[in-house]
Amino acid sequence: MTGVELNKMIQELNLYNKTPEIDTSGKRINTPEINRPALQLTGYLEHFENERVQIIGYVEYTYLLHLEKKEKLRAFERFVASKIPCVVFTTMTEPDEDMLGLACKYQVPVLVTQKTTSAFMAELIRWLGVQLAPCISIHGVLVDVYGEGVLIMGESGIGKSEAALELIKRGHRLVSDDVVELRRVSDVTLVGSAPDITRHFIELRGIGIIDVKTLFGVESVKDTQSIDLVIKLEEWNRDKEYDRLGMEEEYTEFLGNKIVCHSLPIRPGRNLAVIVESAAVNHRQKKMGYNAAQELYRRVQENMAKKREEGEENE
Repeated sequence: MTGVELNKMIQELNLYNKTPEIDTSGKRINTPEINRPALQLTGYLEHFENERVQIIGYVEYTYLLHLEKKEKLRAFERFVASKIPCVVFTTMTEPDEDMLGLACKYQVPVLVTQKTTSAFMAELIRWLGVQLAPCISIHGVLVDVYGEGVLIMGESGIGKSEAALELIKRGHRLVSDDVVELRRVSDVTLVGSAPDITRHFIELRGIGIIDVKTLFGVESVKDTQSIDLVIKLEEWNRDKEYDRLGMEEEYTEFLGNKIVCHSLPIRPGRNLAVIVESAAVNHRQKKMGYNAAQELYRRVQENMAKKREEGEENE
């Protein structure tokens, strides 16, 4: 089922329901966009985006108060009769009993928040943007390593969960094991999380299921994390050429967003946790403007140029 439950929005954003007699269990929000009904309260309902969450702030509220009672109720009735999902009063505004009666008549939940209109709108847009973002599920392990979201991928049994467990023991945090839910919250940001049923659990072959939060404490887990780096584990292939310098970045794509990707060949004796840590720190360093491969290339070029100059002087 698409959309996000209205009850979840009420709970997460600490909204007070002024119409508890209305059953909100089946109501859902299907768009991250919101609307402040300005012209709609004057009676102009053309191009009205009635599927959006409706926000009545101080300006709209005082406009209604300046109307005669009959005109105010007529304007509010036209508004709530437009099959809107809900209406939220902000900035310490309170709907009167007549407004609540009309809302109940048309089964439109009326919610109240003490936050200012601008602050609440920003929070609501951000929250709905995450909840309603395009989402896919992939096979992998997501860990927070030094603040960088590292998605470890590879075939089953190659050692993803074991690497994640070693990282947890080294002080890093688990987001999800086995199944990672990816949400595209913007053109440049992917956010990963765990399905509710497997959150904080890791499967280790030969041992079974372990509860990371219980064994290692609450500081060892995290609910969500933006994905900054993908590491693909694969069996060592003697015939394949692996990147040894890292002059050019390779990318993989999820939901239209490109993420830096490294292919890591696996051989017995390699310490995957240390390699993943190094990859995360190196990626952060590149984002800060320093590229070790380019620095080495610069030094080699300078050294070659210096030797050429010395050779020309000796001739």
